[in-house]
Amino acid sequence: MAARVSEPRIRVAAVIVIDDRLLLVRQVKTGAPYHLLPGGGVEPGESLAQALIREVAEETGVTARIVKPLFISDTLAPDGSRHVVNLTFLCEAVGVAAESPSESAIIGHDYATREALTTLDLRPPLARALADAWASDFEAPCRYLGPLWTSEPAEPDGVR
Repeated sequence: MAARVSEPRIRVAAVIVIDDRLLLVRQVKTGAPYHLLPGGGVEPGESLAQALIREVAEETGVTARIVKPLFISDTLAPDGSRHVVNLTFLCEAVGVAAESPSESAIIGHDYATREALTTLDLRPPLARALADAWASDFEAPCRYLGPLWTSEPAEPDGVR
């Protein structure tokens, strides 16, 4: 039996559209690369806004400003080993950080059009909700998307 997580982790994420394209970060943990919205965990004593601005700058070099909340969701591992509360905010880019991005887990950055968004492996899997919100110029109120999970692909035989 897998160990249960004692408390949820809070993750903030930024939806930043630049020149009608969504800024994404590319990451690989196991298997094939996948995409994430820029963002990350909230540290003790840090506000949601402080965490979001810090994480976006670390991962992309972009200085962001929060416009409004878009989505709330949970990432719940089926075995109970992980619980993340995801808070996704619409942001605008207000500058570029002097330093280059420093997040080591990120292997690159991509920009996706609204049409291409649903073809990507976006984690958590909120591409459809994001594309719908984008189609209405992000005018809809903040929504709870429920629990979202993406399983890692099985490793080929002999790969560890």
